[in-house]
Amino acid sequence: MKLLLIHSDFLEFEPKEKAIKDAPDIEKELKRVDDCLVVFTSVEKCDEKDPKQIVSNSIAEIQKIANQVKTKKIVIYPWVHLTSEPATPTHAIKILEEMKNGLKPSYSIYLSPFGWYKSFTIKCKGHPLSELSRDIKADKVEVSTALKKEEKLKSNWFILEPNGTMNKIEIKDGKIEGFNFSEQKKLKKLAKYEMKKSRVVKKEPPHIKLMKKLELVDYEPGSDPGNLRYYPKGKMIKALIEEWVTQKTLEYGAMEVESPIMYDYEHPSLKKYLHRFPARQYTIQTPNKKVFLRFAACFGQFLMMHDANVSYRDLPVRLYEITKYSFRVEQRGELAGLRRLRAFTMPDCHAFCKDIEQAKGEMIKRFELADKIQSGVGLGREDFELAIRTVKSFWDENKDYIIALVKKWGKPALVEIWDSQFFYFVLKYEWNFIDALDKAACLTTDQIDVENGERYDLRFTDADNKQKHPIILHLSPSGAVERVMYALLERAYMEQKNGENPVLPLWLSPTQVRLCPVSDEFTDYAKEIANKIEKKIRVDVDDRAESVQKKIRDAEMEWIPYIVVIGEKEKKSGKLAVRFRETGKVENMKEDELIKFIREQIKDKPYRPLPLPKLLSKRPVFRG
Repeated sequence: MKLLLIHSDFLEFEPKEKAIKDAPDIEKELKRVDDCLVVFTSVEKCDEKDPKQIVSNSIAEIQKIANQVKTKKIVIYPWVHLTSEPATPTHAIKILEEMKNGLKPSYSIYLSPFGWYKSFTIKCKGHPLSELSRDIKADKVEVSTALKKEEKLKSNWFILEPNGTMNKIEIKDGKIEGFNFSEQKKLKKLAKYEMKKSRVVKKEPPHIKLMKKLELVDYEPGSDPGNLRYYPKGKMIKALIEEWVTQKTLEYGAMEVESPIMYDYEHPSLKKYLHRFPARQYTIQTPNKKVFLRFAACFGQFLMMHDANVSYRDLPVRLYEITKYSFRVEQRGELAGLRRLRAFTMPDCHAFCKDIEQAKGEMIKRFELADKIQSGVGLGREDFELAIRTVKSFWDENKDYIIALVKKWGKPALVEIWDSQFFYFVLKYEWNFIDALDKAACLTTDQIDVENGERYDLRFTDADNKQKHPIILHLSPSGAVERVMYALLERAYMEQKNGENPVLPLWLSPTQVRLCPVSDEFTDYAKEIANKIEKKIRVDVDDRAESVQKKIRDAEMEWIPYIVVIGEKEKKSGKLAVRFRETGKVENMKEDELIKFIREQIKDKPYRPLPLPKLLSKRPVFRG
């Protein structure tokens, strides 16, 4: 598809006569649209091969440009003259209508008549982004057999209560029937999202504005979509989460390893696994071979275990890697800030077990590990909804185990049951976060894999001195680190909507204490206090030539947890008037009291120093 995009003061157009026989009948009247993005569009023959992808990619590109030029009005203007190989009218009309419908939720959309000669007058605004062209192609990606099957997969859905009651649910006339969700509203949203299997994001998630406003993360226009840039504060938060997840996973007994990010596409074991995993892969042609970029740490850890000498006494063997990075070619219409990316950081812990029974016991330990990690990050079970996916045969044989898992969770869970096994696992659970747009995002997940022990020829020597294949557990104890950040920001947004002051967990706040001297006279004193506080606490000083009111307001806008005004009163009394952002209260505390108070809250969490210069006057502005 070819696009010519003109940001216009106005567009006037009037249909004159039909250009093709099958053009729809319309009224010949002059129409005018003011302050709009005009998208002259040629649908091409090649677009007919993958219209869904073309529509998705074109919508994503148009949205991006409309947001850049700050307009909510879009005119899709069919203009065949941009291509020498146009699509058939039937295909072109369908694609244009789907583009229109896809953009409708967020914009005022106008579609000029297809197949008519039209006169038009347009006035281009003339700024650097007012004239752009784009060549939209379907993404050329390797699509696994599992992903193709997943799109056609038919499931039976249930709500499983902690007492073991199984409620079959169905969607009828757009509503879910079969369970009373009055006390489980977020679970209802999860069920609807999963049963409809729609991943396209039609509205920008609120966390995107927050990640930019707080100068944490931003899009990187110089890279492939779905690859982000992290400013100093965002990098610090990401690194601290990585350290926390790693610390707790190693305490659980995992051995940390490191493996390559790319693998031979034609490797027999790897290729078979690719087609059993529902993901789109990046592939690259190196000077030597075709390779793919990993989407998890499975490949490296499996190949490592293939070469290891293991006894049943060693099991379970636990290997862990935090992958920087993993890659999946998510579709452009599904990419959404920190929620869904093409390059992401995935903590990945595999446990190689003797048999199903050992795997089931190990999964419970890992469930508890995930609970420690998520609660430590600041996300409790009230922030998640549990989903369990299993094949019917496993359910029939292990019903009591799955019920016990839901009982341990403490509230009803969504259960999906397949009649036959499509993937390499027979059981999988997910902790899902429901965001402000009612989209579900899986964070923590673990799976019981019954295929890859044999596929990779992984072996251990059993008590009978025979070689056997292990059962493998695949755990991401936190989910992608980026997705953890997304959940924290989305939750903060929802708290703000409820009238609360949004905050990040204290141990993740880039600045934990902001000192605001009332004038230059007290800046040196503020620096002295900062020097006393800053051991294992991130404190900065607003030494700018601004009023106290503006300093406080700016600190509030940055979500600084504790704000301290420094003046004559504080210098004489030796006490600090500490403003608590979360509650809005002010409490008088001595320096050592404030230090003790903060350290008690942070406890065993990892620490990193202030990611920016201590003095605000010395800081660069990354987003103007």
